[in-house]
Amino acid sequence: METIHDTTLRPGDRRTPPPTLSTTDFGSGPRLVALDIDGTLLRTGQPPSAQVIAAVRGVVDAGHNVVLATGRSLAGALPVVKRLGLRAGWVVCSNGAVVARVTHRRGLTVEQTLTFDPVLVLQRAMATFPDVYLAVEDVGRGWNVNVRFPDGLLNGRQHVVRRERDLWEAPVVRAALHATDIGPLATDLGWLAVTATPAGPHWVDVTPVGISKATSLEKIRLALGLARGATWAVGDGANDADMLRWAGTGIAMGHAGDDLKALADDVTGTIEDDGVVPILRQVVAW
Repeated sequence: METIHDTTLRPGDRRTPPPTLSTTDFGSGPRLVALDIDGTLLRTGQPPSAQVIAAVRGVVDAGHNVVLATGRSLAGALPVVKRLGLRAGWVVCSNGAVVARVTHRRGLTVEQTLTFDPVLVLQRAMATFPDVYLAVEDVGRGWNVNVRFPDGLLNGRQHVVRRERDLWEAPVVRAALHATDIGPLATDLGWLAVTATPAGPHWVDVTPVGISKATSLEKIRLALGLARGATWAVGDGANDADMLRWAGTGIAMGHAGDDLKALADDVTGTIEDDGVVPILRQVVAW
């Protein structure tokens, strides 16, 4: 069963009224700029470039709202918040299952968690792929795993549980499945009332049913009182598809798959070109 904790987002000391602008009216006011992390702001395992950092700060300095929207865990997102020098705003983690506020000390305070019971998902993965790596997120700390994942695959601390059933003794915000050619299992897992998203042929992310980066970004948009047309989003992966559809302006990175490019409003350069930079400069200049 899905559990929702603390779902009221607080943009400040006073409540912002709901938006009244047309969703096609870009206007000249503040915008919400949703940015994927891996493959968009940085190459996985590397810090963001100086050009990307400067472009993100330029958007913030212009009065716009930068929201990091990532499949990373909360623990994995925090170093990027610090690298970018963000001192306020929101971070959407775990493909939408976790929303946190950025504090003045560049820390993260959890505002929302959405959970599900992972037992059927994990048992199905083990039955189909006996050597599967299993992980469930321990929000703010890292992951509980059945065996230690190879370096670079998970962000944050890994705690190996004594018994596999310890992984499903409580609801979780996200599960990660890693095995050779496990990607197609995502289709079957959808029948278990979860959101299962393949990230390449050997990885599946599982979150509560109906949850995506877009669903949490929509709550933030409403909290800020912005029109849908005042939203921009940039991403490169399958887990960014709903976010790009949701945004008033959805931008695919140049190295993204053809399916993502087809649904985007525009396509920018690749991660090797720091393709997000001209988009961020365009937001400032609009």
